[in-house]
Amino acid sequence: MIIHKYAKIAKLTLIGWTSLWLQAAVHTNALIHEPSPYLQQHAHNPVNWYPWGKEALEKAKKEHKLIFLSIGYSTCHWCHVMEEESFTDMQVATLLNRDFIAIKIDREQHPQIDKKYQRIYQMVHGKRGGWPLSVFLTPKMEVLDIRTYIPKEEGYGSEGLLKLLPKLAGLRQNSQLLQHRVALIHAKMTQVKKRHLPQTFSDPAAVRFLAQVNKTFDTVHGGFAKHPKFPEASKLETLMSIYRLDGNVSVWKMVEKTLDAMARGGIYDQVGGGFFRYATDRAWEYPHFEKMLYTNAQMIDVYVKAYLLSGKPLYKRIVTESIAAMQEDFGWQGLYFSALDADSSGEEGGYYLYNYAHIREALLQKGWSPKVVDANLAYYGIEEDGNMDGELSLPHLAGLPEPPMAEAFKKYLKRLRKTRLFPFSDKKINTAWNAMMVKALFAASDIDRHYLAAGEKSLARLWHTMFKNGLLYHQTMSERNPTQKGLLEDYAYLTAALIEAYEHTYKSRYLEQAKTLAKNAIAKFYKSGKWYLSDDKVDVEADFDDRYYTSPLSVMLENLVTLSEFGGDPKWYDIAVAGAVPQGALSKMSQCVSLLLRLKRGDVIVHANKAKLLETDKQLKHIGYPFVLSQPEESSEYLACTRTSCFAHTPSIEKLKAVIAAYTKKQPQGAYRWQK
Repeated sequence: MIIHKYAKIAKLTLIGWTSLWLQAAVHTNALIHEPSPYLQQHAHNPVNWYPWGKEALEKAKKEHKLIFLSIGYSTCHWCHVMEEESFTDMQVATLLNRDFIAIKIDREQHPQIDKKYQRIYQMVHGKRGGWPLSVFLTPKMEVLDIRTYIPKEEGYGSEGLLKLLPKLAGLRQNSQLLQHRVALIHAKMTQVKKRHLPQTFSDPAAVRFLAQVNKTFDTVHGGFAKHPKFPEASKLETLMSIYRLDGNVSVWKMVEKTLDAMARGGIYDQVGGGFFRYATDRAWEYPHFEKMLYTNAQMIDVYVKAYLLSGKPLYKRIVTESIAAMQEDFGWQGLYFSALDADSSGEEGGYYLYNYAHIREALLQKGWSPKVVDANLAYYGIEEDGNMDGELSLPHLAGLPEPPMAEAFKKYLKRLRKTRLFPFSDKKINTAWNAMMVKALFAASDIDRHYLAAGEKSLARLWHTMFKNGLLYHQTMSERNPTQKGLLEDYAYLTAALIEAYEHTYKSRYLEQAKTLAKNAIAKFYKSGKWYLSDDKVDVEADFDDRYYTSPLSVMLENLVTLSEFGGDPKWYDIAVAGAVPQGALSKMSQCVSLLLRLKRGDVIVHANKAKLLETDKQLKHIGYPFVLSQPEESSEYLACTRTSCFAHTPSIEKLKAVIAAYTKKQPQGAYRWQK
C-alpha cells in the first residue's frame, strides 16, 4: 500500500517540478541575483519581488505605491503554502504588481527586520506572530495592516488576498482613510508600550518568574503551554539554575518531566536523532517536522546540564544522538548548515513516517520472529492504523519496556529512511547558530572528552570563515565569502562560544578573541545606553525575549560579566548591570532572570594552575552553585574568589567544593525561595 502512496507522491512531485520549470521559463524577478535560498525559491514567481534594500523603498516613494513586505525562511511550511497558493498565481501577482512594491525578506538573513515587525504584530493583535509574516506599509514605512499567513481566497478566519489587496490599494485614493488606518495601528502600539514599562529587579522577581512559569506548566505532559509547544531551552536552564541555588525539588520536577516527555515523544527524532522545531499538540507527539540548527544546539546544552545534575542515561543518549544527527545531516567541513525542510516528496514529514504493515512484512521476510517484530513496533509506537493523518506512524517511545533487538530495529528504520528523498537543506552558514553548536560541543565534552576536539575544530573553522579583516560577518552560503556584516546575535553567541572554549582548554587565544568581539560589539550596538540588534539604519532595540532562541542581549550581557571577571574592562560589568532591566513578563525572558540572579548572588571564580584545573575539570563542573567560573593562575593551591576578594585557599578539590558550598549558602536566599 505504501509503495502506491509514494508512487503517487513521486508523480505529483514530477508535475510540480514541471510546473516550476515552465514558470521559470516565463517569469524571473529581481530575487534571481540573491544568494539566499529562500529568496531564490521565489525568483521565478510572477510577482515582481524585490529584495530588501534602497532600490525597492525608493521605488515605492517615487511611484506612490504601498509596500507589501513578506517575511519568511526557506524551511517554513506555511511560507511554501502561501507561495504555491498565491505567489505563483497570476491573479494575485497582477494585483501585487499593479498596486504594490513587493519585498521578500529572509528572516534568517535580516532577523532585526523580522524582530521589528514581529513586535508590531504582537502589539496590534495581542499575541505572538509567526511566518510567513505579511506586512502592508505606506511609502513612508507606516504600518497599514499586519498578518501572518493569508490565503488566496477567504478562509482560516481571514479574508483572502484577492479581496484584501484591492481594499488596501484603494486607500491610496483617500488620504484621510489611509492616515486613519495608520493612526489606529499606532494607537495600539502606544497602548502596549505604556503597559510594558521597565521593571527594576527586586527580591520578589524570581518568585514572580516561578509563579508565572508554574501557571503555564503542563503537569501532565510537561512543557509550558498547551499547544503548540516549543523546546524552551533558556527557561529550562534558568529553572535548573534556580534548583541548584535553592534545592527546591518541585522546580527540578518541572524540568525533569519536560525533558523526559520531549525525549520520548515525537518531537524528538527517535530514529535519526535531533529535535524538530516544535510540537503541535500537548503530549509532544505530533511535530512540525522542520529541524533547525539553533533548536538542537541549545537543547544539547540543556540535556548536558540535566545529565550532570541527574546522571540519567536517557539524557546522555539524547546528547550523543543529537550531536551525531547534526554532524551527519547538517555538518559541512566542520561547520553546520541552518535547517532541514519539513516537507519531503511533497508531504510534510514524509521522510520520517513509517507504514506498520510494510515494516512488519519486510522484517518477517528477513527471519525476525513475529513476537520480536510486534514488540518493537509497539515499543516505537508504530501503529497498525497509523498515529498521524492516514496510515503512517511517527516513531515515539510508547512507555513500554525495551524489547529484544530494539537497536537493530531502529537501524532498520534508519536504513529504510535512507531510500527516501532527503528533505531540502538550507545550506546557509549562520554565525550565531554555528556558535551555539560550537558551545554545545564544548559543553558535551563534560560528558565525553572526544567532543572537545570537534568543538575546537568547528570554532577554528567558524572564526576563519566569518571573521575577516577585523570584521565579523552574519552568514554566507557554503563555498562563498561572506558579505553581510555581523549582527548583535553573531557577536553575542560567538563570544559565548569562545568563553566556553576558554573554560574547557584555558587557551589564552580564545579569551583574547572573546574580548575583541565584546569590545567591537559595544562600539557597534551600544548607543546612548541602549542595545540594538544591528548597526544599520533599521534601529531595532534589542530585548530579552527568548521566544525563538535565547535573547542575544541576555547572552551579550552575560558575556560582559564573565569577561570583566577574566581581566576585561571593568566598565563592561557596569554596562551589564545597567542593561539588565527587564520589560514585560519575566517568564518570557528566562535568561535575563538567570542573569539577574547571577548579578544579585555573585560569581565564584576558582583559580589554580592550568594543569590542576584541567585535571579536576569534571569535579569543578559538579559544584552545586551555578555561577562558578575558573581561570588559571600560578598557584599550587585552589583559590576561591569573588569579584573583589578571595575567601578560601586549599590544595584539595573536595575541600574547595565544601568551602564554596558553605560560602554560597550564607548568601541571602529569600529572593529565590518559592513554594507551590
